[in-house]
Amino acid sequence: MKYLQARRKELGGFLPERHVDAKPIAPPDSSFFDEFLTGTEGRGVATTMAYVRILSKLLKDKKLGNLIVPIVPDEARTFGMESLFRQCGIYSSAGQVYEPVDASSLLYYNEKQDGQILEEGITEAGSMSSFIAAGTAYSSHGLNTIPFFTFYSMFGFQRIGDLIWAAGDARARGFLVGATAGRTTLNGEGLQHEDGHSHLLAHSVPNLLTYDPAFAYEIAVIIEEGIRRMYVEQEDVFYYLTVYNEVYPQPKMSEGVKEGILKGLYRYRASKKNDPTARINLLGSGPAMNEALKAADLLEEKYNIAADVWSATSYKMLYIDAMDCARWNMLHPNDPPRVAYVTRALSENPAPCVAVSDYVKALPDMIARWVPGVLRSLGTDGYGRSDTRRALRNFFETDHRFITLAALSALAEEDTIPYEKVTKAVGELDIDPEKPNPIFC
Repeated sequence: MKYLQARRKELGGFLPERHVDAKPIAPPDSSFFDEFLTGTEGRGVATTMAYVRILSKLLKDKKLGNLIVPIVPDEARTFGMESLFRQCGIYSSAGQVYEPVDASSLLYYNEKQDGQILEEGITEAGSMSSFIAAGTAYSSHGLNTIPFFTFYSMFGFQRIGDLIWAAGDARARGFLVGATAGRTTLNGEGLQHEDGHSHLLAHSVPNLLTYDPAFAYEIAVIIEEGIRRMYVEQEDVFYYLTVYNEVYPQPKMSEGVKEGILKGLYRYRASKKNDPTARINLLGSGPAMNEALKAADLLEEKYNIAADVWSATSYKMLYIDAMDCARWNMLHPNDPPRVAYVTRALSENPAPCVAVSDYVKALPDMIARWVPGVLRSLGTDGYGRSDTRRALRNFFETDHRFITLAALSALAEEDTIPYEKVTKAVGELDIDPEKPNPIFC
């Protein structure tokens, strides 16, 4: 017994105990992310490209650079990360022991013993294990490291969901980045790559904060806040972001939207329509935001409907806040009830809502009970096809025509416009009312 007691004492006691010796880090300078908030002045940039630029800048930062752990399964070139090969190298315990096939190019596969990128090969499980190791180093080694695990979004939660759950359970910190995301955005590569459900799967991990940003400035705000919460405030959370390879101009960030970005919803563009027949709220996420903006223009110009466009950056964050309010109200029946953020935001200008994303309809549906008025969800339920973005968005009924039709239908449901107007719009928008339901195709 003395021997067993002594061994147990060396192990730290009779119950497992977590020691965190890592000190909070100093956050990036306040101006660090400024360049990502100013837009691209009409130049097309994919959000994957914007994310890689943020990562590259973090790696160069004098305070944080050595703490960043870029992790990539398979091929980093898929995500436009080859510039990092030259900047900080691919880690190899043996160094460069072969001549890469791209040796003659400027951005060749540069393996070094002090390389910083973990390019793990075709092993999401191995890469996720590296993420867990780096994400828990603050506890295991007393060292804050900041992992950025970038992967095809389809090959994350679907393939290694159990390891992501384990990361949350171990209180790992860091960023999971589902790149080349979306069910209609990564066109031409077939069903294997078309992710329309990772955000729904991510919803089940309690301490995982999920975001589906449409613009570069939203990504910058989310990453800045993630570093603050995880490494300055030392909260036991981690992040999942989806970024896309569709190229479009990145706008400048407006004043006063930061809180909404982080809470999950903010008004991106208010309608300037004078004397409209009716009003509608359009909620867009990721690249579907562009279709929502087209629909808003069509509704205003052709149908005299004032359309406010909202950026829905996170349905999970909206849901968590709403559920927390509902729980508090149940436990405090004699106090003034709390109102969910999504309810407060949309009540500023009450109107039916149409939500559209590159993900399944169940994602926006989770906030339906807190949305004032009708909510119509458009999404990518079904397997899809290997085809162009335009064809896929017609197939899944998420393009600007279907958003417009859903808006008119929602207004008719509330008796704001006659149903005859909806019937007429089906023909005007060149929509086949007998097309098969994509969920069954």
